[in-house]
Amino acid sequence: MLEARSVALVGASGRPGSLGARMISEVARSPARPRTYLVNPRYAEIEGTSCLPALADLPEPVDLVLLAVPDTALEAQLAAAARARARSAVIFGNAFDLPGTSGRRDRLAAIARDAGMAVCGAGCMGFVNMARGLRAIGYVEPDLPPGPAALITHSGSVFSALLRARRGFGFSLAVSSGQELVTTAAAYAGYALGLAETTVLALVLEAIRDAPELRAVLARAQAADVPVVLLSVGGSDAGRALVSAHSGALAAADGAWEALAAAYGVHRVRDLAELADTLELFCVNRRWAGRRCAAPLTPGTGIATVHDSGLERAHVADLAAELGVPFARLGPGTAGRLAAALDPGLTPANPLDVWGSGRDTEPLFAECLAALADDPAVAAVALAVDLVPELDGDDSYPRAVLAAAAGTAKPVAVLAALPAAVDPAAAAWLRAAGVPVLEGTRSGLLALRHLLDHAQPPQPPPTRKPRASRWSRLLTRPPSAVVQFDLLRDYGIPAVRVRAAGTRARALAAAAEIGYPVVLKTDEPRIAHKSDVGGVRLGLGDPGAAGAAYDDLAARLGPRVLVCQTAAPGTELALGIVRDAALGPLLVISAGGVLIEIFAERAVLLPPVTRSQARATLARLRVAAVLAGARGQPAADLDAVADAVAALSRLACDLGDTLDALDINPLICGPSGAVAADVLLVPRSAPAG
Repeated sequence: MLEARSVALVGASGRPGSLGARMISEVARSPARPRTYLVNPRYAEIEGTSCLPALADLPEPVDLVLLAVPDTALEAQLAAAARARARSAVIFGNAFDLPGTSGRRDRLAAIARDAGMAVCGAGCMGFVNMARGLRAIGYVEPDLPPGPAALITHSGSVFSALLRARRGFGFSLAVSSGQELVTTAAAYAGYALGLAETTVLALVLEAIRDAPELRAVLARAQAADVPVVLLSVGGSDAGRALVSAHSGALAAADGAWEALAAAYGVHRVRDLAELADTLELFCVNRRWAGRRCAAPLTPGTGIATVHDSGLERAHVADLAAELGVPFARLGPGTAGRLAAALDPGLTPANPLDVWGSGRDTEPLFAECLAALADDPAVAAVALAVDLVPELDGDDSYPRAVLAAAAGTAKPVAVLAALPAAVDPAAAAWLRAAGVPVLEGTRSGLLALRHLLDHAQPPQPPPTRKPRASRWSRLLTRPPSAVVQFDLLRDYGIPAVRVRAAGTRARALAAAAEIGYPVVLKTDEPRIAHKSDVGGVRLGLGDPGAAGAAYDDLAARLGPRVLVCQTAAPGTELALGIVRDAALGPLLVISAGGVLIEIFAERAVLLPPVTRSQARATLARLRVAAVLAGARGQPAADLDAVADAVAALSRLACDLGDTLDALDINPLICGPSGAVAADVLLVPRSAPAG
């Protein structure tokens, strides 16, 4: 499909401005010059080129068929392509069903799969393979020089917007994949990674249609150090409903996208502005594309910015703090060098306000940028100016940043605050010379953060000791609470001691064995959430208190109870395993107990998860401040907490196919470790797969 040497254009037209006419002209602009056949029974020829009445009249089985036909003709024409032994097709139409009918898309997919055909679409704009010189589109797009980015997008509008963006990046491959009836985004991405020209991969996705292949491609990109930039939609309930209505696909929940990105070092962006700035930063200078901007970042490493406005400097500092973009701590040598260059009264600091008397603008800004770039703690430098058209023709800013960029191997960019004010000529000059122009303070800072994030080496997956065979047999039916606690301990998650009892005497015997104080919980199988029904009694310090608690629980809820060890006090977290329809088991970390109402946040991870990844994830949560010790409380043992997360990850890898959910709430985290005080496991309600 993507390197087709022969193409049939079904629905070719001589009517100017029609899809069929545009398709002819766009394919004709392909540098690869594929053999092209026009197919339409209404024409004998179009502008001097003969036109065949049907696909059956082709002189050879073609590599690719472009279908510019109404939805009502799609099935017949795709079937004809299959009979003609075409190898692939592009379906521009949406393949909507007629009123009162259904299944057109499924039937089209079946035709293609039975014939072994790849299909781009339906509801797509086709593709442009700049690396191999093939334009398979029916919409007019500009001439596109080859570049380092591969774009795969479900959206035709995003496809056109990025191809026409006049930004500092070009493409090796751009695909508008549409509904992916047969061929998925992962397949295109896998092809793109095989192109030597591809050093950055951009994905704009509303659904995951082949999770195993997508994960394999992301793992390949990570191993090859190819940055992957992802814009996903459908994270909200409303967004998922709109995705389904638009394409018939089920969007991943936002947590699934979050977990996928975290697992493979994917740079997840939130809008097209951030996508464009991040792509430009990774692409515009081939010295950086696909390479880490520095050695693994150390404390104090970050960006440096140079400003011509004190207010805008403060604004950038505020926004960077909000977005978590670190500024580098400058060394004394850098501070001295800056002080020697600055006008009196200006402070040699980062971010740096350079504007004083306005004299010698070009050499002053060039020297300050160069001094910052030479500091070992600086990973990237940005000239944070508005880059407005200078009415007096002054080009000091572009010349200064070009001089600085020529003298360093580190990324040097322009960070402009207002896209509408950017001088197009100056921006084009800088981009042509290899300097990115980031068009927005927020989106530009986020792009710089992605660059810094890419400097962190990927973590190797943890080694596992499978216990799946034994536990899978035990989890074919809902296990007892005691067995659930045994499962946690077997996977290395400390848990309180637990005994089951069905009479008052056995409950008191269990309490004596465990040691007072104890906790009594109802163990009636119909009750999933014990605290909601008053089924938990804490701090029972002697047999009298334990006996009275048992009598109350037995009278109200039933005789079956759990007698549990009382855990030492600490900060409460909740750990869990949930199942995503596309990705399978995911880990969820959040505050537990009453803290979950205060810290309404969570992190979602895709197993396997290493101890260091767990620690990094915990550090990003707001509850981290409580774990570190707040208001005089002792700090929790964060290594023990991370070990518990990594252990739950091993459990998810081994047994995730047998579980619908598993909740540890709370995991009590204190200075002496982390211990599970309660667990709820839900076996899968249907066989895996």
